[in-house]
Amino acid sequence: MLRVVIVSAFLLWSCNPKAQDSPKTEDVKVEFSLPKKLKEVSGITVSKDKKTIWAIEDQGNKNVIYGLDQKGNLTSDVLVENTENHDWEDITTDSAGNIYIGDFGNNDNDRQNLSILKIDLKDVSQKSTKVLQATTFHYEGQTEFPPKKSNWLYDCEAFVEMDGNFYLFTKNRSKGFDGTFLVFRVPNKQGNFEAKLVGRLKLQGGYTDAAITSAAINSTKDKIVLLNHKNIQVLTGFTADDFSKAKIQKIPLNHNSQKEALVFLDDKTLLIADEKDKKEGGNIYQFKLK
Repeated sequence: MLRVVIVSAFLLWSCNPKAQDSPKTEDVKVEFSLPKKLKEVSGITVSKDKKTIWAIEDQGNKNVIYGLDQKGNLTSDVLVENTENHDWEDITTDSAGNIYIGDFGNNDNDRQNLSILKIDLKDVSQKSTKVLQATTFHYEGQTEFPPKKSNWLYDCEAFVEMDGNFYLFTKNRSKGFDGTFLVFRVPNKQGNFEAKLVGRLKLQGGYTDAAITSAAINSTKDKIVLLNHKNIQVLTGFTADDFSKAKIQKIPLNHNSQKEALVFLDDKTLLIADEKDKKEGGNIYQFKLK
């Protein structure tokens, strides 16, 4: 069963492109738990009618998409037949409700089969589905697989779709972590592409404060939220071709767990999911932006 909690936060917007702390928010409190089957959730999205939460797991798990109702009950598990779960790290939708899986987990920065998969998924009654479109890509600027450990900037667990393009936000795994992350753009098309670098930004804090594990975009496409284990980071002021001047607002969650998944339920409400770790985690939280 899914547990939901509402936490309020006040955003103090700043013109400074560096991350700024907001006032202290309430501590995260657990209300509903994910089904035991979903111990390693890596991404969530919602159906166009908002009645179903679709969830995926990452490397080492099945190539299955799980459907949950708004009370957290497991309503379906849909096998994706014509692909493998190399390392599914995020799931998102476009404005038409099409669903995409990011098979781009790259912990060792050495993968050369990165892809985004468009899935034929219309309702919870489906038992199986197929990939309708495969977008494969490589990163602009990466010439070694892997590069030196001081430049491990090519893992990714977070993306959104905006106006016919995917935007990927990388997870820094470099030796000497400093919060730097890259933003890449990939066309939402069938084919093989070079992911174009459209931003290089930095978040404050250590790994649990600043390593990016998921992303979500609002319906007006002027706000992108990035997830960390301890915080969310709200991006504004970006353009389709340039994220380098984006403003970043950090909102502490005052709660440290392995948070891996994020989606807008509506333009003021986020759903956040974390992995199950021993006796902790394995929940979905609701977070209100004000």
